[in-house]
Amino acid sequence: MAAGQRRHSFLEKRDYQVSRPNLQVALDHSDLPSAIADVVKVGAEVDIIEVGTILCLQAGEVAIQSMRALFPDKRVIADTKCADAGGTVAGNCRRAGADWMTVICCATLPTMIAAAKEVKEVQVELYGDWTFEQAQTWLEVGISQVIYHQSRDALFAGESWGEKDLEKVKRLIEMGFRVSVTGGLTIETLKLFSDLEVFTFIAGRGITEAKDLALAARAFQEEIKRIWE
Repeated sequence: MAAGQRRHSFLEKRDYQVSRPNLQVALDHSDLPSAIADVVKVGAEVDIIEVGTILCLQAGEVAIQSMRALFPDKRVIADTKCADAGGTVAGNCRRAGADWMTVICCATLPTMIAAAKEVKEVQVELYGDWTFEQAQTWLEVGISQVIYHQSRDALFAGESWGEKDLEKVKRLIEMGFRVSVTGGLTIETLKLFSDLEVFTFIAGRGITEAKDLALAARAFQEEIKRIWE
């Protein structure tokens, strides 16, 4: 099958909110009970529920199954950061109830393509020394979602969102990607992206470490609506 044909078949599977940025909660918990306790409080307030990488490693498919059972009408993402065996990992995620899953940007194209055949969509996690030339090859095989990060470790080291990040996000959007952003996001940082068509804001600690999780998520949603509507 030609690359263009593959792209068409993958894009047929899209179903997503495009009128304004989505809000995604990242459940970066180390155990399933605490993740469930938090998602029960906040799940109704967000658009997308993410089973974070740490939770995937700790609780596996049971974590995905639990989120699907609790919120059957929400989009559930498995943040596997898959680097190999894409078809196998994606198939397991799909059977557990995930709509989408993530692959790491250093994964090979065959790994990404194999994963994309098993789930509704694949998102490429941008870490390290990826290039825009690589990103173009993802588009050419029909993978049109990327996640731009400020990593947890970088944030703990004192880095923050800056112009170089915004320029990269802008370029990815102009290439045709739906770009999600994550990494230490707060309500105050949302305005940095006001000129960009961000697909999804992914908040972890900004929601899950709040005193009132539902109130925190509603505050994010209200700011998103204020800026983009």
